[in-house]
Amino acid sequence: MENTTGQVAILVLEDGSVFRGKAIGKIGTTFGEICFNTGMTGYQEVFTDPSYYGQVVVMTSDHIGNYGTSIEDVESNGIKINGLICKKFSTKFSRKQASFSLNDYLIDNHLIGISDVDTRQIVRHIRSKGAMNCAISSDELDVEVLKKQLADVPSMQGLELSSKVTTEKPFFYGNEDAKYKVAVLDLGVKTNILRCLTQRDCYLKVFPSNTSYSEMKKWNPDGYMISNGPGDPSVMEAETGTIKEIVDNQEKLFGICLGSQILAQAVGMKTFKMHHGHRGLNHPVQNLKTGKSEITTQNHGFAIDPSSVNDLVEITHSNLNDGTVEGIRLKNAPAFAVQYHPEANPGPHDSRYLFDDFIQSLA
Repeated sequence: MENTTGQVAILVLEDGSVFRGKAIGKIGTTFGEICFNTGMTGYQEVFTDPSYYGQVVVMTSDHIGNYGTSIEDVESNGIKINGLICKKFSTKFSRKQASFSLNDYLIDNHLIGISDVDTRQIVRHIRSKGAMNCAISSDELDVEVLKKQLADVPSMQGLELSSKVTTEKPFFYGNEDAKYKVAVLDLGVKTNILRCLTQRDCYLKVFPSNTSYSEMKKWNPDGYMISNGPGDPSVMEAETGTIKEIVDNQEKLFGICLGSQILAQAVGMKTFKMHHGHRGLNHPVQNLKTGKSEITTQNHGFAIDPSSVNDLVEITHSNLNDGTVEGIRLKNAPAFAVQYHPEANPGPHDSRYLFDDFIQSLA
């Protein structure tokens, strides 16, 4: 069913909190873990980021939809979030490059959302109480019914979700005459990660998340990229084993976000679920080797447990807000990873040098 202007919608949180607003996108009911993104721009890139699979996103910027949507702004083959929560939603747009309104785009991608709610109050609630599941509905307004349905929604902790968003079969990306060949293990890769590599003279073969090291090795790549993605890394035993094989064979490896957590697990470290995670375009990180700070794009609800750091690992980057581990480098293998997103689409380009570091390791 398509959206009817002014139709009522309701947001119900797992702890019983209720917010009423207006329906946006498709009419219906959706569930997922509620989280918030502090970016002022880039909503389409956020909505199509596979790392958000299974989550309902609160956009903290007041105005969402005002510059429409464009095919150039997608990070995957479609919207990956489970639902959208915002304050002011615009069905009109003014950007020349845009092709559709955001509302039409949401409807085409079957996304359910709610607007005209106090997003500042909701975010403060999440920051205080922590991440939790929620329901958005514009066709079932009985709170008690939604609470019962919400009780059956599984926690993000313990969920393996990369298999839901990975490519079904290997594909090539870039110029086959490029200087370097990089195997990309797709745990939910963003398109701009692939662009950043091809811009640095790499030809890519992107493999499904369940691909073995031996299968990737047949292509004889110069290095390996382990991508971002959704879900709980602690239940990804097969992928952790694959990365361990790559490391044990002294292959050159670069991990991003979930890839960083999997690399940590491959060398005996642990991960944990954060209270409410990091999501936005303005997170300060310090490079501990240079002393310089970077403003970074982030999207993760799990992180490396600092108490599990061992002698095989050097911590290279630290979050300046809460001290969480943002980067690691192995002492006994040519492998490194960062928790944040150096491809930064959307976001600042402070951390693009990490792709250059990876390319230098391939030379």
